[in-house]
Amino acid sequence: MEKNRKKRTGVLLIQLGTPDSPKKSDVKVYLNEFLNDPRVIDYPYLKRKLLVNGIIIPFRVKESTKIYQELWDLSGGVSPLLKYTESKKKLLQERFDKTDEDVTVHMAMRYRNPSMESVLEEMRKENYDKIILFPLFPHHASATTVTAIEKAFKIITKWWVIPEISTVNEFYEHEAYIDAMYEQTKQFDISSYDRIMFSYHGLPDQHVDKVYDEGLCTDQPCETEINQKNKLCYKAQVYATTRALADKLGLKESDYTVAFQSRLDKNWLEPFSDKVIEKWAKEGAKRVLAFSPAFVADCLETIVEIGVEYHEDFQKLGGEIVQLVPSTNDHPRFIDCLEDLVRERL
Repeated sequence: MEKNRKKRTGVLLIQLGTPDSPKKSDVKVYLNEFLNDPRVIDYPYLKRKLLVNGIIIPFRVKESTKIYQELWDLSGGVSPLLKYTESKKKLLQERFDKTDEDVTVHMAMRYRNPSMESVLEEMRKENYDKIILFPLFPHHASATTVTAIEKAFKIITKWWVIPEISTVNEFYEHEAYIDAMYEQTKQFDISSYDRIMFSYHGLPDQHVDKVYDEGLCTDQPCETEINQKNKLCYKAQVYATTRALADKLGLKESDYTVAFQSRLDKNWLEPFSDKVIEKWAKEGAKRVLAFSPAFVADCLETIVEIGVEYHEDFQKLGGEIVQLVPSTNDHPRFIDCLEDLVRERL
């Protein structure tokens, strides 16, 4: 590199995705792209096509459209996932604009818009010295982190010239990420809740089992430790996040429950969050405080699934409230996390 020429770096923040609107046609297109990803539903091609296009989408698109419309209505007529991801991009860019580093932050969705194809084409034309791929998923999973990186590589490997590439694979114990969740909790009196839940997005059992060359996820101590074998296991990482946040909150293991939401069938990680909520209500619990640390931007799974559906189901069974703790969203400490992880790779 010529003396005095600053190295130019492009950062690509990648989120999962969102329909372009809550219209049925847009929801259908989004579900089709998302559910046909073999890293999301890892069945053979024909079986996946028959399941997704012949059963899941035809039977779920109407209900999904209704739920997305509710999400838009509760979020001021916009996708909160898109809103907060755009805010992260803006706030992170402001951090680097105050320095002499030549860093430009971009943002794309794995599914739908802004598409990775269009944003990476913009980045190609910028002729960066280095590109940092940054999937916004704290915990490593094939259905999130890996599919985002894989899609980026498929696009980039078609370029004639490829710059240096770096990736962020996970940040489940990053101090600023934990701090951001802790700060979001300060608006609530934890002592006033008789149950505390850490609800993570579910995965099929076979997804975590595939992490291991030998044996199954259940053969590993994922609930209690990270070791050489399970270090890239989603289940092990979410429990590690829980321990870190619980420690920050001063909670003992007996004070909370880890559960998993948003399943397609019974062969997913357990316990199931909705079943735990139901059980607590039948036991006479009245107030539940619910965290959803797998999401760094509030979305359908947090605002509607936990904040509305779990709350209403809990009330029907005699409970009073299921209170959602907001995601890290664009909290300054979470922007600290993003900045730190980018700087590590400059």
